Amino acid sequence: MGARRTRTHRGGRARGATALASLLVLGGAPFGVGTASAAPPPQPPPQLTQDDVDRAVDALDGIVDRAMDRTGVPGVAVAVVYKDRVVHLDGYGKRHVGQDGEVGPDTVFQLASLSKPLASTVVAGAVGDKTVAWDDPVAGRLPGFALKDPWVTDHVTVADLFSHRSGLPDHAGDLLEDLGYNREYILGHLRQEPLTPFRASYAYTNFGVTAAGEAVADAAGTSWEKLSEDTLYKPAGMDATSSRFSDYEGTNDKAFAHVRADDSDHDSDSSGSGSGSGWEARHVRDADAQSPAGGASSTVRDLSRWLRLQLANGELDGDRIIAADPLERTHVPEIVSNPPPAPAGRAGFYGLGWNVAYDDLGRLRLSHSGAFALGVNTNVTMLPGEQLGIAVLTNGEPVGLADAVSFDFFDTAQHGKPTEDWLDLAGQIYEQEAQKSHSPTDYTKPPEDASDARPDPTYTGTYGNAYYGPLTVTETGGELTLRLGPKPMTFALTHYDGDTFYFETVGENASGPSGVTFKGEEGGKATTVTIEAFDENGLGTFRRG
Repeated sequence: MGARRTRTHRGGRARGATALASLLVLGGAPFGVGTASAAPPPQPPPQLTQDDVDRAVDALDGIVDRAMDRTGVPGVAVAVVYKDRVVHLDGYGKRHVGQDGEVGPDTVFQLASLSKPLASTVVAGAVGDKTVAWDDPVAGRLPGFALKDPWVTDHVTVADLFSHRSGLPDHAGDLLEDLGYNREYILGHLRQEPLTPFRASYAYTNFGVTAAGEAVADAAGTSWEKLSEDTLYKPAGMDATSSRFSDYEGTNDKAFAHVRADDSDHDSDSSGSGSGSGWEARHVRDADAQSPAGGASSTVRDLSRWLRLQLANGELDGDRIIAADPLERTHVPEIVSNPPPAPAGRAGFYGLGWNVAYDDLGRLRLSHSGAFALGVNTNVTMLPGEQLGIAVLTNGEPVGLADAVSFDFFDTAQHGKPTEDWLDLAGQIYEQEAQKSHSPTDYTKPPEDASDARPDPTYTGTYGNAYYGPLTVTETGGELTLRLGPKPMTFALTHYDGDTFYFETVGENASGPSGVTFKGEEGGKATTVTIEAFDENGLGTFRRG
């Protein structure tokens, strides 16, 4: 098989979270019903033997090689921990397509949303130190924090935000990050987001988690980045792990983010043949604005230490790193994340930074995926009752490889071989997730009876918006452009029909062409402009000052 790798054996990868939760439901691994009790329910006796785990570990090289051959993902790193021992620690493929440099156990990858269970581990440490409590209101810890409803503002807790049950809409604030706004600006504008019922609705929010992390750091009198370092990374010997983009950017042994070179539709069986085929390192993703939720970077060697700590309830090499009780709280269901798909189906749950599930044998399964559309896919999965965990890091946009390797590994341990084509299933789910945000209108094909635009001066000028900031439309050489964001960013407008134009969205949440519709009195200047891609929550209309 084609992937080159470095090997180290000792003793013998949401949007990502949503995709993995869907796979668990599809794969027949039912989520258990639970409440925010002090600890997970007792586990059944272990079902796996040493031979079972050895069989799965021995199969991993082939699992990864085949997945890389099918997808072309350039680089992968895998760690497996069993009974407090690292039993597999491998790197596969290239750090950067077309350059020297192989992926190894010490190659630093961006983690994307795999940052969330790392972050909840940090907060568990702060809870153990009595800096905060999981059920402390955030407003009392983070000056200036507010949501749209004053009562919710007063009552929303650290746990509410880490479990995505605050009522904030899905991915609230992410589009502001794409425009270049910083953490302070984004958190200060969450108060304008509409809310769904508090503690009765689930929506995945990077900046909800970030607000909670900032509140804990503020209570500790430090920054989130320093709190993470002092509470977890240094005490656990995770020397290559950081919550600062500059640390990832500054290391020599790092995996670069890759996307598929062809922007046309792909499936997981045809996107590549061999490591890096059809992929390119086109983007750089700086996730500092949402560091607690998506800005961490690490190696599989470091993550193997974190897995050992998690599976030992906060202990590592005989030292207590994180207090057991607040760490166990992260492993308990807090909110329904996936309603049952059918009357006889099973619901999915989210804990504190973790997907929480119980399989057909009653075993607790903890997992999380990470996904940057700009070139990262990661997964971690643990069966605490078996003392078994795996971390999979990749430097390619999400095509399901990280999730599929984890599922294949556990299937091989339990059943001797994979029970599904997990790569195909995971790839389909990620593709469906990506397509959800695209406009139903194909703006590249104007209607045959399209009306002409009005003269350019009708549209030019500055329009205000309390959430997204000012938008300026200018005309140069007969072409209209719009500018917005703190830098600002400039986008060319292409005419579609009448007073509607479109532009190509960019960034982590790019959704293809977006409509831009002007309105105003006939014969006069436009008074408003609405950007379709920004208007899902009703915040996308800008008004002329």
